[in-house]
Amino acid sequence: MAAMTPTPAPTAPDTGAAPAGSTAQAPASRPRRHPRPRVWRGAVLLPAGAYFLVPLIASFVFTVHVPGQGISFEAYTQLLSADGFTESMLLSLGLAAATIALSLLLAVPALVAVRLGSPQLRPVVEVMCMLPLVVPPIALVTGITTVLRWGPEHLSRTPFYQTFLAVQNEQFPVVLVLAYTVLALPFVYRSLDAGLRAIDVPTLVEAARSCGASWPYVVLRVLLPNLRSSLAGAAFLTLALVLGEFTIASLLGFRPFAVWIVTISGAHARMSVAVSILSLLITWLLLLVLSRAGTNPATVSSAPSTSPTSRKES
Repeated sequence: MAAMTPTPAPTAPDTGAAPAGSTAQAPASRPRRHPRPRVWRGAVLLPAGAYFLVPLIASFVFTVHVPGQGISFEAYTQLLSADGFTESMLLSLGLAAATIALSLLLAVPALVAVRLGSPQLRPVVEVMCMLPLVVPPIALVTGITTVLRWGPEHLSRTPFYQTFLAVQNEQFPVVLVLAYTVLALPFVYRSLDAGLRAIDVPTLVEAARSCGASWPYVVLRVLLPNLRSSLAGAAFLTLALVLGEFTIASLLGFRPFAVWIVTISGAHARMSVAVSILSLLITWLLLLVLSRAGTNPATVSSAPSTSPTSRKES
């Protein structure tokens, strides 16, 4: 009789699932990270908030509390009828708008041109834009005053004589716009330079130009939407600079809002403090609007698509 050898039982295909009754252990789960305590955050924010809010609260109490009379809002109700309040406020806002427009009009094309055509000139442009930080405002005012006095004396028989008179018009002193543009140039340059570094300018320009877009279209519809946050930051800093500038306007004899506040501070102490609080609120509101405009998502418009044969070089 032949010996019978046992045949092995067929094995089930491996499906990856553990058989019933097995004691295979599941992989150990990672330990959960507990949220870090926010004690240090509060320890930093509370003193910082108190540093800014306590003086404002004390100033507000000073304006509304009259010894012997109690609470009175007379300092705020007399603001709109105060002599020179509306004129000085509108003048400061107009100077701020003109300074922002002129600064961006000068800086944006120059930085884009340096970025595209002559990157080796970037250090030179940076040094020139940073120079106003090392020049004291009093020195700048002295130079402006010298030029304004020299011009009418030596150019009285030329058409430039009327130009020197026009830039000193008290209704809208263009000379202040020029001086504020120089002061704001370092901040505008830093903001725009950071924005240009964050995007690939040559690639965007080449793509738009290959689709037939003209240079004005490239700058207005392709580059500027990508620089929206940088433009808002530059406008943010320029607005704060113009609304708070006192030295140049005072020495040149003009009365924007900052000079007007100092002028009335001697005769109406409570009103001057109330105006200061109101100016802070207006400035914060304008800065909030600019910051919100800069955080909106930028959209790049598509360049007009034309065939290579019909594309016209601009």
